[in-house]
Amino acid sequence: MHNETTKALYDFYKLEDKNDFFPAYLYLKYIQHFISYVVKNLGIPTKELPYELDEGLEEMIGGYYQQIAEAGDSAETSVYNAKVLKLKDAVKLFTQEQNLHVPISEKIVPFKNAKYIIMNNPDSISIGTCPCRETSETPCVDDPMEVCLFIGDPFAAFLRDQNQKFRKGSQEEAVKILEDCHEKGFVHTAWFKKDLGNSFAMICNCCSCCCLGIRMWNLLEGSVPIMAPSGYVAEVNEECVGCGDCVDEHACHFHAISIDKENEKAVITYEKCMGCGVCEDVCPNSAIELKRDPEKGEPLDIEEMKKQGNA
Repeated sequence: MHNETTKALYDFYKLEDKNDFFPAYLYLKYIQHFISYVVKNLGIPTKELPYELDEGLEEMIGGYYQQIAEAGDSAETSVYNAKVLKLKDAVKLFTQEQNLHVPISEKIVPFKNAKYIIMNNPDSISIGTCPCRETSETPCVDDPMEVCLFIGDPFAAFLRDQNQKFRKGSQEEAVKILEDCHEKGFVHTAWFKKDLGNSFAMICNCCSCCCLGIRMWNLLEGSVPIMAPSGYVAEVNEECVGCGDCVDEHACHFHAISIDKENEKAVITYEKCMGCGVCEDVCPNSAIELKRDPEKGEPLDIEEMKKQGNA
């Protein structure tokens, strides 16, 4: 089976893109070690994985990380990007019944190397343990949890065949994971990688204390283009009583909310808000609502994209 999924992954790439095969192979098969390597290089405390790679593979992962880092200074060249999603838009991606090849506008994902949603066999889903929480020295949950979701072949099939931390799942199970993660206050992020066909392949359910994407975004204060907002922004209405529930780091993972003590009201820092919707559900008074905002881009709403004739 290993040879079959490896061949399917290789055959996915057009002749002019065959150079992307090996980085994809390396990333998918050793994603836990890749995350561990990046975290260590950023100087973030981490715990060692219980299984080691030989020196040659470690060097190749280091070289791969260096390529991503060197390309990450601008949206024109960045090859490793995420789009924040509302829960309903994340669920739509995991309930498709037909193969899809949908181009993405830069209003949705503003990166040159994020061009498509490609789903071959959308019911092929691989569910795996979060590598960020697995390597975190102080994870926010005791169990790293199976919250990383890959969809569509050849990537999902290759991953569960070649990586012991991933297994086959169903669409219903994936939706349940998304809903459970939303209740826990996690942020849904859809990831696009040049090496995976310039396309969407996975959703992570992230937090600011463990997850590499959000940690890097906050650490670098958004100066490196790795994440795009959902297309929404949080707004505070007159029901706010300044209780402060929304200020907790597990209610706003992007540190975009503070309390105006004089007026006893929550205040949204517009530039930091990514429109994830966690604060909206945390507020006990329904005083925070997500509103569409063109300045935050367009939502990644696959059903709307299909209606517009892009599928």
